[in-house]
Amino acid sequence: MTLFRKGTLARRPVTAAISHTHLATRFHPAFGWLLAVGLTLASTVSQAGQMPHGQVFTANEHGASLTHIQLDEGTTTTHDIAIAPHNVQISADGRYLLAVGERAGHAHGDDGHTHGDEPGKLKVFDALDFDGTPLAVIPVGSHPAHVVSDLSSQFAFVTNAGDASVSVIDLTAREVVATIATGEYPHGLRLSPDGSELYVANVMDGSVSVIDVAAREEVARIPVGATPVQVGFTADGAQLYVSLRDENRVAVIDTATREVTTAVEVNRLPIQVYGTPDSRLMLVANEGTSDEPDNRVSVIDTATQQIVATHEVGAGAHGISIDASGRFAFVTSLFDDSLSIIDLTTGDIVATHATGHGPNGVTWLAH
Repeated sequence: MTLFRKGTLARRPVTAAISHTHLATRFHPAFGWLLAVGLTLASTVSQAGQMPHGQVFTANEHGASLTHIQLDEGTTTTHDIAIAPHNVQISADGRYLLAVGERAGHAHGDDGHTHGDEPGKLKVFDALDFDGTPLAVIPVGSHPAHVVSDLSSQFAFVTNAGDASVSVIDLTAREVVATIATGEYPHGLRLSPDGSELYVANVMDGSVSVIDVAAREEVARIPVGATPVQVGFTADGAQLYVSLRDENRVAVIDTATREVTTAVEVNRLPIQVYGTPDSRLMLVANEGTSDEPDNRVSVIDTATQQIVATHEVGAGAHGISIDASGRFAFVTSLFDDSLSIIDLTTGDIVATHATGHGPNGVTWLAH
């Protein structure tokens, strides 16, 4: 994972594992990571209560792989994909699995990597019949970080941190059809719920770019604070939350006025943020550092902007996704190569799955 420290990038090694939630019994799953293509990995699953359905994919940047977890079967398989994927995302219609990164050995944020020396790649997979073989491999810009699709799944958008741009990819033609300028070092991005705008976190200039999807241009740039890493909408589109890594806070933007209304104190070095489908809660993964990892997921009440729960997962909480019911959250832990599943109703960790090395992004698919 790229971690942003005072304007520099630092790659962090794996450290010891820890898993716990405030409302659950502490346990310590210990999983090794496997690089072999198609190896089935271990998992720990609670026998009590309801369990989530569907599939989960993690982008294992340090292992140059994707992990595929089939929740109903309880199987976990890791596939080598020859790039170091920083993020992974299901397309809006569920057809495609999109993964972005640099070639293996040039992970996002590696020391000595020169911006612009080699384009990154978008790899497109069949999400409903995933076997690790891409349908397409599409060159994008330098240092690609995150990817989302539009609501029709016709186009994908990739942030290029090294180029200060967003690539627009036609998923039918399988080529870049436009490039949109952003602020300095664009990283996380999300599509607004109505599909009309992209909000992009610009790490190095402390801002969020607002991009008009139809016009394919930046229409606003909002100052938010130090080191914005990722953004997350409430499902109604009224608010946008922005992780401010170097401030240990999350900024809240009113999307109607495009102004920051408040900032919420969270735990150490917040990275990804993700909202529940009912717009009530916003989850924040706090990663910490390799020397002092954090393992907490902060839960913000979007009406009061107060922390209403804190869940403890594996060391280096990083990526978050939530299922359509809003009950289950999926959180990657960068420093112990695992994915934790949180039941947001009970507060329990109901399952922990081993992943490939250095899991960053995560995405959930219903079927």
